[in-house]
Amino acid sequence: MTRREESPHGFEEQLLTDLKAHVVRRGETVPAARPVGHRTRFLRGWRLAGVFGLVVVLTVGGLAVQTSGVGDRPPPTASAAEIFRLAADAARQQPELTARPEQYVFIEELATIRDLPDSGPYRTNRVQRWESAGGLAHVQARYRPENEPNGWGELKVLRPGDPADPTKELDELPSPAYHGDLPTDPDELLRYLREHPVDLHLPEAADEEAVYGSESMAYTTARSVLDGYAPPRALAALFELLARQPGAVVISGDVVDAAGRHGVAIRMPGVIGGNHDFIFDRDTHVYLGQRGSVVRGGKESLHAATARLRVAIVDRPGQLP
Repeated sequence: MTRREESPHGFEEQLLTDLKAHVVRRGETVPAARPVGHRTRFLRGWRLAGVFGLVVVLTVGGLAVQTSGVGDRPPPTASAAEIFRLAADAARQQPELTARPEQYVFIEELATIRDLPDSGPYRTNRVQRWESAGGLAHVQARYRPENEPNGWGELKVLRPGDPADPTKELDELPSPAYHGDLPTDPDELLRYLREHPVDLHLPEAADEEAVYGSESMAYTTARSVLDGYAPPRALAALFELLARQPGAVVISGDVVDAAGRHGVAIRMPGVIGGNHDFIFDRDTHVYLGQRGSVVRGGKESLHAATARLRVAIVDRPGQLP
């Protein structure tokens, strides 16, 4: 488990560092000459999770970012499959956004995090990101403490870093943020995700075929899709295919996301060292965000949560919808 150290420059600088670390992980291109079984190539730049560049743990031998729910809960009243199917129905009702390659996907979220994985105060920041719809430019972002309406930091360009030297920035561009080409049939989408999994940056000694061939890998790559924008029919197909995958469980009881909205949480399988939940609105089943925890000494501690507030298509970084 990697612990984040207190930053002498304050939380804002540390959050920027974490965001840049997230871009490093999602922006690295993996050479095509790295086949594993039937897996032909990685989809360049699949996201690992929004602003969750905060806690890095092992999932089935690979690196992933943590989010989750905490505490003892009574038995669930609905299965994960039922919740996912209701989320698919809700996704089909959403208006579709269209984007040209030169435009930007604007995403605004609330991010509640702890300075260290299992100690310290919680802080809530409002984060705004502008990601190139066609992968033609680097991500730009700004953020502010939620209790400081006039505390926005400056808009910054987030560039990927060299995995061998995290202090060195690279010029390679991220993948398109607009996932308009995803299959809309659940079976076809599942095949697509298996052939284009998120890159977990596994160590050389890892059993890649076992990791990328595991049933839980669909959830890991799905998390990457949820971090960007997928049109309604593709998003519905994503939830439909997750409804067919084994291992997810509902965390019953009252769940509140980082924005204070009441929802229901589904915990994804295959995570070691913590837990990772998707959160859906309790009544409409619209996707709300994610939350995460770490587990140490048998004790689970909520560490971070994000709540998606709005998504839009704009013409340039800094422009608000």
